[in-house]
Amino acid sequence: MTFDLTRRSLVAGAAAMLPTAAFGQAKAQLAPLTSIMTGRTYGPDAPPVSYPDPDILILSPEGNKCFIGHSNIRRVGTGMIWAEGPAWSNQGQYVVWSDVTADVQYRYIWETGEITQFRKPTYNSNGNTFDFQGRQISAQHFLRRVVRFEHDGTLTVIADSYNGQPLNSPNDIAVHKDGSIWFTDPYYGGQLSEGHPDEGPGPFTDGVANGNIGNGMLGIVGSKKQVRPPAVYRVDPSGRIDMVLEGKPDLVANGIAFSPDYSKVYLCWGRNLAVAEVEGAKIANLRTFTDCMVDGIKCGPDGHRVDAYGNVWSGSTAPLGYCGVTVWNPQGKLIGRIRLPEVCANVCFCGPKRDHLFMAGSQSAYLLHVGVQGAAIG
Repeated sequence: MTFDLTRRSLVAGAAAMLPTAAFGQAKAQLAPLTSIMTGRTYGPDAPPVSYPDPDILILSPEGNKCFIGHSNIRRVGTGMIWAEGPAWSNQGQYVVWSDVTADVQYRYIWETGEITQFRKPTYNSNGNTFDFQGRQISAQHFLRRVVRFEHDGTLTVIADSYNGQPLNSPNDIAVHKDGSIWFTDPYYGGQLSEGHPDEGPGPFTDGVANGNIGNGMLGIVGSKKQVRPPAVYRVDPSGRIDMVLEGKPDLVANGIAFSPDYSKVYLCWGRNLAVAEVEGAKIANLRTFTDCMVDGIKCGPDGHRVDAYGNVWSGSTAPLGYCGVTVWNPQGKLIGRIRLPEVCANVCFCGPKRDHLFMAGSQSAYLLHVGVQGAAIG
């Protein structure tokens, strides 16, 4: 039997499955959470889990170098609605991520393990990254733009249109070593819960929703209707914007990341992971990297990062037992899995050595010490 679920169709179900606690509380106050696969409980009073962690599955000898035997999955925070877009600040020594629906960004401070509210409002920010100068870049669904937070406190709009037409809802971002910024632009910000609806029928709306209700940004919204096809864009250091890849209503790009040498780009392309060669402002030989099928289960990909060996670590949208993270070698072979008790939308490598994996579950944040380093900054 084959299951094929989109991440959006699982959000409502995930919200019903898990208990919530007031976010930002001390870790000792986290509500228990039980894995149906192993019976483990996440929480302050949970018994220790024996090494190796039973929810870390090594599926190939190559996977042995990705994980360490004396490390456990830790839930470091909960109480979010839809966690997305984690990114690591090397200068600040913190992870920042978005709660898209709650319109807030949080920060996990490495030294203390404290979680604090970082920005609100965020205009339904989704993906985040840091560039080679240590500046945070965010994709904002509500305002349908990509922005950069400068060191002097100012804000720079990186992209909000292409060829005179407004963007849809920038989603995920990756910076290239040549100084360019690449981002995906699907439709998700057209939903009431993640941005603002289109005036009239749109990809996610039927024209009934009134975007002016509760809209404190009325008058400065970049666009009231999505008019462009989903796409992948590249912003040159000069500011020029090029469309790298055009999608279709049923074929959109989501997560994006580069290989360690920046010669390849990995994309969540529709319901698969794809890979292509980077040729300046263009790509070549776009092809399926993996269909993300595991034991007949569609582990729908989302945000992903690449480690120093070239392995791709992808969030997995799937039924319980298969949701979490999948790990694929450079040839697209599954070499490991991390089982979480909820859907994982995105990941990043973090920590002073960049050898921890931060996982943005639907309602919780998880951390795991791993045996490899993340290849890219942010």
